[in-house]
Amino acid sequence: MNAVFTAKESTKTRTLVINALFIALTVVATMFINIRLPIMGNGGLIHLGNVPLFIAAFVFGRKTGAIAGAFGMGLFDILSGWALWAPFTFVIVGAMGYVAGLLAEKMPGKKVMVFSVAVVVATLIKVVGYYFAEVVLYGNWVQPFGSIPGNIMQVVIAGLIVVPLVGRIKKRAL
Repeated sequence: MNAVFTAKESTKTRTLVINALFIALTVVATMFINIRLPIMGNGGLIHLGNVPLFIAAFVFGRKTGAIAGAFGMGLFDILSGWALWAPFTFVIVGAMGYVAGLLAEKMPGKKVMVFSVAVVVATLIKVVGYYFAEVVLYGNWVQPFGSIPGNIMQVVIAGLIVVPLVGRIKKRAL
């Protein structure tokens, strides 16, 4: 067995490990750190799965953010009895991670402001995406409005946790 690794192989391995780590963190934070709210629709689950998603996107970029969101929360849906939601979650939360990471990479300005804008945009993606997902699943244009407050709370709470910390995390991670 050859013990010599090229820089490219090392980078691929590092990327694979980081992606797997953030998928796992997203699943665990979504599954075990949550509160169910008595709100109509499916907006009654507040979880911290968006915290590792944003850390992945802001620290490691749009691809890792998209992978952590899509696979992490999609896997949560499959494992926790919400399998019908998994395709929607895969696309919606994957888009959240990708766009948040893209803004963090490309948008000029103070990083705190950039990360805050990214959280706001991710919130819009989540609210609009899950609204239309519920319209498709329930065939009702009114019921999905009940999910909006919970969806907003999920992302805003994650943003309030991540934005102040991610600068320090990024310095240590790279």
